[in-house]
Amino acid sequence: MPLNLKVYQAFDRELIAEVPADDAAALDHKLSVAAKAFADRDAWLPAHQRMAILRKASELLEENRDRFAMMIAREGGKPLTDAVIEVTRAIDGLVNAADELRNFGGKEIPMGLTAASTNRWAFTTKEPMGVVAAISAFNHPLNLVIHQIAPAIAVGCPVIIKPAATTPVSCVEIAKLLWQAGLDERWCQTFVTEDNALAEAFATDHRVAFLSFIGSAKVGWYLKSKLSPGTRCALEHGGAAPVIVDRSANLDVIVGAIVKGGYYHAGQVCVSAQRLFVHEDILTAFTDTLAAKVGTLRVGDPTLKETEVGPLILPRETERVASWIKEAVDAGARQLGGGRMSETTLLPSVLLDPPEDARVSRLEVFGPLTCVYRYSELDEAIRIANALPYAFQASIFSSDMAVALRAAKRLDASAVLVNDHTAFRTDWMPFAGRRQSGYGVGGIPWTMEEMADDKMIVFNHVS
Repeated sequence: MPLNLKVYQAFDRELIAEVPADDAAALDHKLSVAAKAFADRDAWLPAHQRMAILRKASELLEENRDRFAMMIAREGGKPLTDAVIEVTRAIDGLVNAADELRNFGGKEIPMGLTAASTNRWAFTTKEPMGVVAAISAFNHPLNLVIHQIAPAIAVGCPVIIKPAATTPVSCVEIAKLLWQAGLDERWCQTFVTEDNALAEAFATDHRVAFLSFIGSAKVGWYLKSKLSPGTRCALEHGGAAPVIVDRSANLDVIVGAIVKGGYYHAGQVCVSAQRLFVHEDILTAFTDTLAAKVGTLRVGDPTLKETEVGPLILPRETERVASWIKEAVDAGARQLGGGRMSETTLLPSVLLDPPEDARVSRLEVFGPLTCVYRYSELDEAIRIANALPYAFQASIFSSDMAVALRAAKRLDASAVLVNDHTAFRTDWMPFAGRRQSGYGVGGIPWTMEEMADDKMIVFNHVS
């Protein structure tokens, strides 16, 4: 008999919920239900029904905004103010998916360009690809789920969503809202488990047409290598986002943005500003200003409105981040701020000049830490910024247009933010990791394209 998955409050490890977990039999049943729903083409939902369901779900989520925000703060540890923003984005994301259907279609393919193609009319249509298996992450337990299930519903793919084992409640509850909005459960099911072998069986099942994975690169690339023949995928991993601060940058203006980009959700963001390359002419002034600003951040219980930095998702993560910081300090880095508030919560800190081979310089920290490195030549900073085997979003802060454009052209990133932090994102823009940071393109309209197949129809109109 399936057991319940216990869900703990991230901040104080209090038990807050027990969610029924799925076993192998439940997984097989859910995959069978989804596959049968897709196979019955006469029962596919027309676009106007999909739009209406997504819009109704958006309205229901707006009515439940405060409940979902508190849920996110409790199970995920995201400060309540930021959790409210996450719910607001999710509300808009559902509308975004519905609106995109107004322009989601095929195109005419020119015929008559050769003698052999005369008397023909060709065009493409969009069709849902098939069953979507979605594996989500803990750090945005509602909005990441929306980015995976809303495009699937909009396109017409049956979707089964597996939330992170630490944060399943938001996922289960948004599925219920979609059902309440009129979506038959066959078209959106949840799959709750903390069994990695079962999760692998889910992702690699032959009935899955598309895998949407958000999580670690190690797991994502492994699953891609095991996919059933014909299964397509999108992988969203992380990185160690670089930020270049040119000597022309106005420190009074930019530091607040960098702090937001580096310490938002305690740094547990795949594009968190981690490696700050600062021109030597302003290094001292920048470091002092940054450390002072970081020192004012209010750390504590994420359910309180005044909290700006909450806990890490698990106590073992605080141990990991603390050990990485210690390693860098022991190797010569200078730590500004920091320390431990509790077993779950680290005080934000800054490391000045950690060695290039330290883990904080080579790997994604996913904690409340930024690292500051001095540079004298822009191209050298760009070279080091590009040296890691992953690349996602990057930033350049400069009042000099020539410097900004040079960095924008040469930074290896899918997006370069000029005078903004690396964690900036809207839900309709393309969002993609390069190299080990990901595969495919995220963002609601872009994911809809990835989950759909083009079908060409050619008429030979011989009279």
